[in-house]
Amino acid sequence: MNLDEVKRGLEERLSVLTDRVSRIESHLRDPGSKDSQERAIELENEEVYERLEEAERGEIEAIQAALGRIDAGSYGTCSACGSEIGSKRLEAVPYTNVCVACAA
Repeated sequence: MNLDEVKRGLEERLSVLTDRVSRIESHLRDPGSKDSQERAIELENEEVYERLEEAERGEIEAIQAALGRIDAGSYGTCSACGSEIGSKRLEAVPYTNVCVACAA
């Protein structure tokens, strides 16, 4: 596994997510329509945006933690049991900090 490639991929994903969260925050600050029917629809949409923002912030935190583990030299080591995280799992979820057994 090439850690430079992993790091680059994580940084690219982090950039995409950060941009999305900024756009969501901007959208949520928009005062919205004064029409009550349109406003009701907008409120439903805002709930979806808030859930998306929450999920993306969680992924941002996980990516930042993974980048920290790369810098610290502990990337790929399960934080729960200390064993090596399989390369297939890291390819699927490059910011994971636990092996398959501990995730289950």
